[in-house]
Amino acid sequence: MTIAPEITSPLLHNENKNYASASSPAPEENSPIEQVALTVPVTDDPSLPAVTFRTWTLGSLACVLLSFLNQFFWYRREPLSLTSISAQIAVVPLGHLMASVLTDRVFFQGQKWEFTLNPGPFNVKEHVLITIFANSGAGNVYAIHIVSTIRVFYKKNMSFWVALLVVLTTQVLGFGWAGLFRRYLVEPAAMWWPHNLVQVSLFRALHEKEERPRGGLTRNQFFLIAFTCSFAYYVLPGYLFPMLSSLSWVCWIFPASVLAHQLGSGLHGLGIGAIGLDWSSISSYLGSPLASPWFATANVAAGFALVMYVITPVAYWLNVYKAKTFPIFSDGLFTSTGQSYNISAIIDPNFRLDIDAYEREGPLHISTFFAINYGVNFACLTATVVHVLLFNGRDIWELSKSAFQEKKTDVHTKLMRRYKQVPGWWFICILVANIAATIFTCHYYNDQLQLQWWGVLLACGLALFFTLPVGVIYATTNQMPALNVITEYIIGYLYPGYPAANILFKVYGHISMKQGINFLEDFKLGHYMKIAPRAMFMAQVVGTIIAALVHLGTAWWLMSTIPDICDRALLPAESPWTCPGDHVFYDASVIWGLVGPRRIFGDLGYYSAINWFFLAGAIAPALVWLAHKAFPTKQWIRLITMPVLLGTVVNMPPATAVNFTSWILIGFASGFVAYRYYRGWWSRHNYVLSGALDAGLAFMAVILYLCLGMQHVHLKWWGSTPDGCPLASCSTEPGVLIKGCPLI
Repeated sequence: MTIAPEITSPLLHNENKNYASASSPAPEENSPIEQVALTVPVTDDPSLPAVTFRTWTLGSLACVLLSFLNQFFWYRREPLSLTSISAQIAVVPLGHLMASVLTDRVFFQGQKWEFTLNPGPFNVKEHVLITIFANSGAGNVYAIHIVSTIRVFYKKNMSFWVALLVVLTTQVLGFGWAGLFRRYLVEPAAMWWPHNLVQVSLFRALHEKEERPRGGLTRNQFFLIAFTCSFAYYVLPGYLFPMLSSLSWVCWIFPASVLAHQLGSGLHGLGIGAIGLDWSSISSYLGSPLASPWFATANVAAGFALVMYVITPVAYWLNVYKAKTFPIFSDGLFTSTGQSYNISAIIDPNFRLDIDAYEREGPLHISTFFAINYGVNFACLTATVVHVLLFNGRDIWELSKSAFQEKKTDVHTKLMRRYKQVPGWWFICILVANIAATIFTCHYYNDQLQLQWWGVLLACGLALFFTLPVGVIYATTNQMPALNVITEYIIGYLYPGYPAANILFKVYGHISMKQGINFLEDFKLGHYMKIAPRAMFMAQVVGTIIAALVHLGTAWWLMSTIPDICDRALLPAESPWTCPGDHVFYDASVIWGLVGPRRIFGDLGYYSAINWFFLAGAIAPALVWLAHKAFPTKQWIRLITMPVLLGTVVNMPPATAVNFTSWILIGFASGFVAYRYYRGWWSRHNYVLSGALDAGLAFMAVILYLCLGMQHVHLKWWGSTPDGCPLASCSTEPGVLIKGCPLI
């Protein structure tokens, strides 16, 4: 089908010039990436005002609300993640309302500070900048895990001022990495950032004047229908029938079989046959399957099948690492007899490992799946570096050589040349000042944070090294290999026994890289929508600071007002405040920080063979590259992306099998079936559908919580318990007694 050549968004009054057509490229010029060419307009109207009173007001409001709601829901048993798409939709009527009621008077007319509250109709560029503000609030502020772990789990002191410094420095540090790698990850057409196409499609649906095709729907009509259906449907999995989140029918057929529950449980087992009919379950950890290109979805499916249906069951039934003593799928910490490990018994008064107590309690054990999961994390990191060097190394080198030369660019980069770029020294100043502030914070408050100055510099070095290869993978596949395990591993060896230092090093090394990549993703969105880079920079900086303050304030309030928050042993059975994400973070701090990798994965540990995964990860992409060179006509070989394939399970746990099975099925239907056989429908509606599903779910979830959750109105019946596989976490080793499980 033919895509309309431009977004005819509301324009300012200008009788003399037609900027849209003046900025249009040659008709045949477009992006070499087909998905981008089908979705992103190749026109620009520079006359549209972007930084307006409406932008500041609605952007700040969206950032505050999303930050509060996401942090509020994060501690709950089923954390709800409200994406910026919710705000992207909600601000449209508000923007038009402000355009109709605010005065259009020009203040300080003719002077340097001239401004107006109402520059004209609400336009798409204002909308994009408001969404950039919202993006800052939509993401989880990872440093809050540090505060939760130290104050709630370890029950140690951390002042609000120290927590604020840690949160701000970790969030802002990523700007430095973004500035260094803009040239490599924003300007090239090959770095196309698939998820941005969802938001671009939604902007077009909300602002484009489109004629309804005969027998079809406009994008806006399709969005409204899909949004209404998603909004209404979420009443079922969100309140009336929670079991829809994980329909594990194998367990229902064999209600007394431990083996059947292990195989069929979507939440605590291998998830064979399990399926989720809940969009929040489907998109919660891997993002929207509708935004994933088919080759990336195929890599995810292959990696998930390899780990969950080959490696894990074989290792379990061969009893590797005493696998049968522990649950088949668990992030728990255990003694050698399968009982929960008493962590508080091995911590001395100085918040360090008590060696004598650890010897008395015995070595720490984890489930075999958890051990394999860490091994796959090791492989993913080395695979990322080798893959990017082999498959993208030449392109990166050419971009480096052409840093001061003119080079061939795509249409979007040409259109963006009319705007003033953000000077590189702005990013460098932020980077240097932030590193200095981080070193000061860690040194001056070392009694609370434990991390030394050299640890800060080493963490920054790791983030600098991995930002480019991880960014290349994410920009082309929509899957981001994680850096958290390698940071824990390195500092755990160099500085063992200091749990606070370990988690701080992880956040500075991992999250600063992730933040940098998120900033680059926003820059690419502005690139597609032709937003002035300096306006983008302003929105990102201000939004990041607002989000950090609101996230921390909300978390501090919840930790101070909810008794026994995150303590599953003391909370009432029906309490939602179980903090699944923070439990995983705490477990990691014990494994890597308190006990240390040497006593678990090193020469003193039980799982030392897991280190061979580093070598396997480096070899895997080399084999794919050699196969590609040997059979250059087989283009599908080049699409085998080992960092994505191996990195599939890095979010497990807290992600579970049902999150993957449903995601893969929908990804196949969208990326393969619809894209290949229904290209016209896909180009018009695929990304719009993704945004509508996100938005409908988000609005209904908030309404359900405000109207029913806060009033503690609950339904109790067979369908209110997700999964229905109570025996999935039982041991199958003879003689091991676990509460609620049959003794074998």
